[in-house]
Amino acid sequence: MDFEGLLAGWNGEHAVIRYDAEGGAWMFVCVHSTVLGPAGGGTRMRVYPAPADGLADAMRLSGAMTWKMAAAGMPRGGGKAVLAVQELPTGEPRRRLLRRYGELVASLGGSYRTAGDMNISPEDLDVVAETCPWVYGTTGRGGNSGRGTARGGVHAIRATVEHAFGSPDLAGRSVLVQGAGAVGGLLARELAEAGARVLVSDVDEERAAATGCETVPPEAVLETEVDVYSPCAVGGTLSADSIPQLACRAIAGCANNQLAEPEDAERLRERGILYAPDYVVNAGGIIQLIGLEDESWNEAQLEERLAGIGHTLRALFAEAVTEKITPAEAADGLVRRRLSGSASSG
Repeated sequence: MDFEGLLAGWNGEHAVIRYDAEGGAWMFVCVHSTVLGPAGGGTRMRVYPAPADGLADAMRLSGAMTWKMAAAGMPRGGGKAVLAVQELPTGEPRRRLLRRYGELVASLGGSYRTAGDMNISPEDLDVVAETCPWVYGTTGRGGNSGRGTARGGVHAIRATVEHAFGSPDLAGRSVLVQGAGAVGGLLARELAEAGARVLVSDVDEERAAATGCETVPPEAVLETEVDVYSPCAVGGTLSADSIPQLACRAIAGCANNQLAEPEDAERLRERGILYAPDYVVNAGGIIQLIGLEDESWNEAQLEERLAGIGHTLRALFAEAVTEKITPAEAADGLVRRRLSGSASSG
């Protein structure tokens, strides 16, 4: 599909498209919603089959950010940016591209505020911040958001274990963390410190082994018997094909867009597998950055708000039981109420 077709079918507020002639890159900034506040969301740099694929990615991810911000109770809307490059730049060409991208974001006057995502490091964000005041997650301020995402994931897993087994105690519980990157590696270590039996799987065997936990080959992840499966890598892994193979009692992970399609939530319920909605579980990163950089929280306040992820999940699980719906439907309902409530009061 071309740009025109994508834009015509999108339900967001506005999209900015710029071709960067010097770098041969396309810049896409998608503001999905500012109902709850200025749009926030990361920037990813990636090689796409075609520029339109980059725009489609930005659109999809910006909508997910609206949902995540609303579920976390943060005063922000959802946005996302994509730098669609011919190849990942390095050195001075990368710096120049990032500075020009910063100028683009700055021109939006704060309606979109950016952070890191795929192939964008805190050091890259330092460069963006040279030309833009609306940048989170640089080396000198809120820090790497993976810390908050992982810590929020621990609270989410405790709440999930409590609903599934009657106690939030992780001692003796088995958790398989799929993906040992910036978030999964931290999550695995924190779970192990809490007494859980932690298994880790990653396409990079050395990275999995570096966690110090028991490792599982990627091809054996689904059928490995554990209490909790925690996807922390790519999205779309829970599908009509994979769900019948699962050997876990519950799912609570930090990956985005874990369900291949909405109907997968019902497939999980039919199998008796408790699913913690991903955009609730993985909100710790945005909570950390907004709290530390905009709200001037201290570490105690940050931890209190990260613990709120667990409280939210407990309420959603209870609502799902009472209303005979899936936790995903309960979470979507919470988001819609918050968005409509703000719109009606604004």
